[in-house]
Amino acid sequence: MKHYFVVNPQAGGRDSSGHIAEQVSALGAPAEMYITKGPRDATRFVAARCAEAGGEPLRFYACGGDGTLNEVVSGVMESGTSGTLAEVGCFPCGSGNDYIKNWPDVDFGNLPALFAGTAVPVDVLHIGDRYCINVMNFGFEAEVCRTMAHVRRWPLVGGRMAYVTGIVHCLLHKRHNPCRLTVDGEAWHSGDMLLASAACGRFVGGGYQCAPRAVVDDGWLEAQCIDALSVPRFLKAIGYYQRGEHLDRVDMHDVVHYRRAHSMVVESDREFCVVVDGELLFGRRFEAVVLPKMLNFVIPNPVK
Repeated sequence: MKHYFVVNPQAGGRDSSGHIAEQVSALGAPAEMYITKGPRDATRFVAARCAEAGGEPLRFYACGGDGTLNEVVSGVMESGTSGTLAEVGCFPCGSGNDYIKNWPDVDFGNLPALFAGTAVPVDVLHIGDRYCINVMNFGFEAEVCRTMAHVRRWPLVGGRMAYVTGIVHCLLHKRHNPCRLTVDGEAWHSGDMLLASAACGRFVGGGYQCAPRAVVDDGWLEAQCIDALSVPRFLKAIGYYQRGEHLDRVDMHDVVHYRRAHSMVVESDREFCVVVDGELLFGRRFEAVVLPKMLNFVIPNPVK
């Protein structure tokens, strides 16, 4: 099996490529490192290596955050080798790394254990010409990410404060997001929403349990939306949402809508943004379709 470490030097706000190179060298096993050069470069690299494989099994390690993992997954999916000869692992170097939180007792940062890991089949979402291994978000969370991208390099409100800035801005201005939702071909919900999501994984935003009932390999996506909320009610609900309690709270039942499905469409009469594994996409219609157990994802094995 060929091993490729795909490194995003921008992940987590610092270049970890030197540190990763030292750890890869210490493995004492053949492996190749690739440093990405910009957006979607990881996808292009992975797809090209898959096309050249000639049937040889490959394993790609996404060294970065959720965006890097998404690009590596997309490269495998676009190549048509998912579920056959290509596997994907995650060595966390980003600020969020939400997908691997679905295995809370596993240390993905242990590189020897990851290198010796075992691949298990997991679900993937197909969204137009893109793929998603974790969550597609619309509304408040997407607008927070959009604000963060805008202010990231501003003094005082950027950098480490970018997420807080995004929350405050969207609390004041982005609690009403008009859209229509269709689930498994049936009209489901419409109107002003705080947020909506289609999820295979449980976590977003650095640990918020947006989809607490999600299972990464059950062949279902978790479809949910929350109606627009007043500021006082939002401030009360955000704690429930962070802890994954919002689906079960009696005082949230009038505003939270949830079901399991195989597909979900979010659309609006005006352009909006969604976040797919932490990456912003823009359009007027997005359809997420679950592809059951379509990707082989590497889980670290303890090394003695």
